[in-house]
Amino acid sequence: MQNGVTVWFTGLSGAGKTTLSKLVEEKLRQSGARVELLDGDILRRNFTLDLGFSRADRMKNIALAAYIAKLLTQNGVIVLASFITPYQEMRNYCRGEIGPLIEVYVKCPLTECMRRDVKGLYAKALRGEIVGFTGVSDPFEEPVNPDIVVETDKQDADQCALRIVSFVQKYIQEREPQ
Repeated sequence: MQNGVTVWFTGLSGAGKTTLSKLVEEKLRQSGARVELLDGDILRRNFTLDLGFSRADRMKNIALAAYIAKLLTQNGVIVLASFITPYQEMRNYCRGEIGPLIEVYVKCPLTECMRRDVKGLYAKALRGEIVGFTGVSDPFEEPVNPDIVVETDKQDADQCALRIVSFVQKYIQEREPQ
């Protein structure tokens, strides 16, 4: 049985969190690992649609995600959690709550995230149609001490994913009983 760990992808909307988590999932599964994706958009759509984007509602959403990640991690699963997680307080909560956790900062300039915005969310936020949108009318606090930083405007997704997979595999190997 493998050791479980949560790999928490944080970054602005459009930075590449979901794209990278799917690539990392594919590569880890190819190596025989037990992996589950936990994505912010899917969690909201299925469980927390009633929550808005106030600081308190965001914290409730992250607390639910952290609880799910903790259960899976405790049962030997590598959890790939992709959530904007805009506040350091939230990331600290996750680290304290889940247990083994690798924080991945998916760094990308706001202008590039806006350019990539296929859902049109940034445009809506700039027009005032979305209140409390991270990066526009609500802050994104850069992570203080992430375990790994990938810059998706400087490296392609495959290069970033390979760096993350390598980091995760090394982390798990170091935790295996000798």
